[in-house]
Amino acid sequence: MAPIPHSPEEPRDNPDSYVGLEAPSAERRALEHGWSTVRKLPPGAVITMEYRFGRLNLEVEDGRVRRAWKG
Repeated sequence: MAPIPHSPEEPRDNPDSYVGLEAPSAERRALEHGWSTVRKLPPGAVITMEYRFGRLNLEVEDGRVRRAWKG
């Protein structure tokens, strides 16, 4: 029988801590904290709703993060 695969843990990082940061520094920080993918989006962007493990979404307006969430 094959071993059960273990998914790596998501970063223990609070997405709310990115709100208010400038987009480039928020992206750098997210990658340093272990997020495998950082997706920067404009407000109201139409996006797919699939959950992607290890991805941090940043809604950016006027160069600053207005909202951040996992997936």
